[in-house]
Amino acid sequence: MPLIKLRGVTVDFPFTPYPCQEDYMNKVIECLQNKMNGVLESPTGTGKTLCLLCSALAWREHFKDTISARKIAERMGGAELFPDRPMSSWGTAATDGDTPTYYTDIPKIIYASRTHSQLTQVISELKNTSYRPKICVLGSREQLCINQEVMRHESNHIKVHMCRAKVSSRSCAFYNNVDEKSTDKEIMNSVLDVEDLVKIGKKQRVCPYYLSRSLKQHADVIFMPYNYLLDPKSRRAHNIELKGAVVIFDEAHNVEKMCEESTSFDLTPYDLISAIEAVDRLLREQASDISKADSAEDFNVESLNSGLKLDITTIAKIKQILMDLESSINGFEMPANNQGITKPGSFIYELFQTAHVNSDTKIAVVEAMEQITGYLAGRPGVFMNTSGLQKVADIIQLVFVAEPPEGSKTSQMGNSMKEFKVHIHPDTSNFKKKQMTDVWASSSTKKQGNVLSYWCFSPGFSMQELLRQGVRSIILTSGTLSPLSSFTCEMQIPFPVSLENPHVIQRDQIFVSIIEKGPDGVQLSTAFDRRFVPENMSSMGNTLVNLARVVPHGLLVFFPSYPVMDKTLEFWRANGHADRIENVKPMFVEPRGKGTFTEVIGGYYDKVNDPNSSGGSFFAVCRGKASEGLDFADTYGRGVVITGLPFPPRMDPRVVLKMQYLDEMCKNKISGVKYLSGQEWYRQQASRAVNQAIGRVIRHKEDYGAIFLCDHRFKGTEARNQLPSWVRPYVKIYDGFGTMVRDAAHFFRTAQKTRPVPVRKEKEACKNQADTGPLNTGSSCPAKSVWLSDTSQKAKTLDSHVPSLKRRKLESEEHSGRDGAARLCIQYEMEMTSKRKPVSLLDALDDTSNKGGREDSMPGEERASRLSTLSLQHDKRLDDESREDSGFLYCKTGKAFMMELRRCLSHENFKLIMEALQSYKTTNDLSDLLANVTEPLIQDHNTHCLLRGLYQFIRPHHKKEFDEHCLEFTGEGCGYKQEHSLPREEREALRQNTVKTEMSPVNPPSEQLNSSQQLNQGGSHLRTAELNGGDGKIGVNVRSEVQKPQTSIKEGLSCSSLLSDIKQAIGAEKTRQMFLALQAYKTSNNYEQMVSTVVSLLTERDEDIALLERLTVLIRPQHRKQFGELLKSLTGNDSVANQDLADMGSSQLNQASPLSTGKTQSKISSFFS
Repeated sequence: MPLIKLRGVTVDFPFTPYPCQEDYMNKVIECLQNKMNGVLESPTGTGKTLCLLCSALAWREHFKDTISARKIAERMGGAELFPDRPMSSWGTAATDGDTPTYYTDIPKIIYASRTHSQLTQVISELKNTSYRPKICVLGSREQLCINQEVMRHESNHIKVHMCRAKVSSRSCAFYNNVDEKSTDKEIMNSVLDVEDLVKIGKKQRVCPYYLSRSLKQHADVIFMPYNYLLDPKSRRAHNIELKGAVVIFDEAHNVEKMCEESTSFDLTPYDLISAIEAVDRLLREQASDISKADSAEDFNVESLNSGLKLDITTIAKIKQILMDLESSINGFEMPANNQGITKPGSFIYELFQTAHVNSDTKIAVVEAMEQITGYLAGRPGVFMNTSGLQKVADIIQLVFVAEPPEGSKTSQMGNSMKEFKVHIHPDTSNFKKKQMTDVWASSSTKKQGNVLSYWCFSPGFSMQELLRQGVRSIILTSGTLSPLSSFTCEMQIPFPVSLENPHVIQRDQIFVSIIEKGPDGVQLSTAFDRRFVPENMSSMGNTLVNLARVVPHGLLVFFPSYPVMDKTLEFWRANGHADRIENVKPMFVEPRGKGTFTEVIGGYYDKVNDPNSSGGSFFAVCRGKASEGLDFADTYGRGVVITGLPFPPRMDPRVVLKMQYLDEMCKNKISGVKYLSGQEWYRQQASRAVNQAIGRVIRHKEDYGAIFLCDHRFKGTEARNQLPSWVRPYVKIYDGFGTMVRDAAHFFRTAQKTRPVPVRKEKEACKNQADTGPLNTGSSCPAKSVWLSDTSQKAKTLDSHVPSLKRRKLESEEHSGRDGAARLCIQYEMEMTSKRKPVSLLDALDDTSNKGGREDSMPGEERASRLSTLSLQHDKRLDDESREDSGFLYCKTGKAFMMELRRCLSHENFKLIMEALQSYKTTNDLSDLLANVTEPLIQDHNTHCLLRGLYQFIRPHHKKEFDEHCLEFTGEGCGYKQEHSLPREEREALRQNTVKTEMSPVNPPSEQLNSSQQLNQGGSHLRTAELNGGDGKIGVNVRSEVQKPQTSIKEGLSCSSLLSDIKQAIGAEKTRQMFLALQAYKTSNNYEQMVSTVVSLLTERDEDIALLERLTVLIRPQHRKQFGELLKSLTGNDSVANQDLADMGSSQLNQASPLSTGKTQSKISSFFS
């Protein structure tokens, strides 16, 4: 590898660096040598991460060599060991003139990025260098814990308390091996990312979480997400020592936001009420225990409740503190405009003082709250929501993080709180939670509650805190920091070293255009007063249609926000624009949730890779997942369209207060300190989001692409000046749309002829990684490329470090291939249909009507969101090849079904279902089987067929019940017939008798028809009236007995969607608890028992109460009035009880298709039959 000498430091670089890379490394070394802070911008594709690692590690090795040389010189009595290299040359190259004498003086390097996925990519780059420092990666228990008893809980704070309890009692076998394994040379000297740690943890039965913390003590480089470094609580929890360390923030365009959010909070009425209820529940239990004790003198709380070391008086004090805090917050009278009340930051101490929380009592209060939380979280039985109590404890720690000087008053703590504001405003959430207990008759809950917001408006507060910790240097680097002057102003610390690097690309590799008007001459704009004007949305759609024809392969389209994207897509779907785009480049839409993002982006990559396709289009939002750190190199992003300037919401209270704060700072600014004005900050928020999005298009030195800025406001000089420095020279403003299209087409024709074509090889065979645990689910082998690794794999592993965000594995690695049957596609993509032809005229008519009606019948909002919904070609193949006359799907043999089950489910879910089947075989308990297999198989519509496929393993006497169960939860039964409940011998005898009967010629012609081949599928189609149609025309009788009830299927899918939404909202374990409660209600009719469980699960968060309302369809008529009153008490909405529930019986439960009367009950009405 080439050795480069920079500022006296020899850097071992993997290849000969470009001039811009040498400049970058030179600036890094300058910061480290002179103990200076630096802000360095280098465009994506210039090898920024590699330069950062090599230069920092080279300087650190030189620093170490300086100490070694000095020690040797001391032993030699001052003689030079290397006469040609005097001792004086060593020290000045590594330091700023200091003379370090101990190896402990060597600075640690703390490397922070936004996500673990980005850190994994950084560690991958480190493996490509010659440097092998000792490293560690810090992560949370959710990423690193492998104890299944802990990980089965959904709530993160419960996992924390469960883990701590097991560690303190040494009941975790994995933790008990940490001391032994942490000194293992192979582990200490290996470069391990999060996935590697988990693999080692499972292989050697050692806790990865505590192993990483142990490795930190001897690590040269520590990798961690931003929040571990910026959040004071996280910094203390992970014991991060900053004195003398070098702190590097990669992807630092997010640092400003993270600094502010790490020291801000919003405390809602729901948080306080749930905290009070949790403490009240414990208080009542303790009081009950005392009353049952033989004598008060011998009573000991600890002896009665192992793990809780608080007396009942302390618990009562905590409850009083929470109630006083709630009363103080709700005691403010809101102004008539409901805009809220704003106080200076120091007011937060006065507010907490009213609840007797101050610098003297904070430690005792927090410790008591955490003990209560840990006790309630760790005990078996009914789940108790402790998230509110944990949040209050965290808030107290955050507020009182700065200790006051000895003898100072609380008010003096607020003198340096000018960066903070306290904002108290009404709770505008749609749903409220009222306390289920008396809680000493608190009157504050009788009116609408207030939200307490404590907001930091200066990222400089956190940056200055890092300096106070004694860091050596802070380096902020990213591909999009422009304009640097305003960025450094926000940080409020000096940055003597700065760099704004050019790109390594040539003029013929980039095309940048500002499009003022669409092809129809309408001005393009997403300004507030223009964004939803029909002619404006139509013009933007026509623009996209034309650009989709010009740009080859992948096209990225970024909207200012989700509401703008949703509304625009809805308009395009309704007016044909989406169809025209789809015909050229199939559309893929970024989902709001994380769960399906991997599938959507994978489908887009697959479509772009398809040699028979003209590419794909990916629709996303600025500041969204796709615009942040995702790689769209080469064909994945040949063009990027920015549909408008993504300004923050102008009337949002936090935005208003931020702008007011900056204007105040400008008015009262200190000499030598520069502040942005509120308006400057507002404009630059939009510019930075745009710069981040357009950075997706050029990813390396051989890449090329086009940038289309589709908003007339980009014409302004100020807007253009805030674009990245490497983009500005190429910007061209077009008055005529046709001229732009001509130039863009010429650009791509030239680039395709002159630039190298990325050559991709087929993916190599992978070893089966099914047993490597949840962190490897979804990982795949990298495809080799001339210019880059397989980009799509980076995206597909985006969420692989958080098991709770992972989706089920869709196909095993050993069966994956370029054209695998389980390849993902968009449901909207209607050309991917079955090759199986309809077998009859009515089949053909049904097929045609289904194709035409499925989309037209969907409301606009659903049609827009459907563009991001994935289905499996695998399931389409099953639908076509494995359909049985009985009307349900299952594989023809048990072995084949198990193979499909393993292929379509995650390793954990497949194992769960196998264990449930084995248990059913032994115990013959159908209820237990249904409880275990239903939830994994109904969360996705594509796996409903697998639930019905289990029908073949059900014993005869349970088949009818199982068929009804499938009908309830999937909207389709298993084709149950009465003879299916007969024992095998009787069923075989019946079959033989049936064969003999069918051979007899006594049956009417209509009964002898083959239902899969004949015109009317065996219906009574020879009736004279229907044959003549009443007017001499031949008519066709609708199959009244064969056709499946459309109402049942529709309602079944609706309920399945509800259960899927519940799973996504509250997690798998709580969904299982709810399912068991509903099943018990169906059997026992015990309304009180069911509703207590359901309400406790769906009222932990305000947004989940909507799901509780949707459960109304599952309540029996005699209980519906009670349920309505309960909803009214929870939401304060009379209409829920008076209107919706009154209409439910007539509109939903008794609504049945006339075609299916008396044949099949709807799923919902049959649930409690």
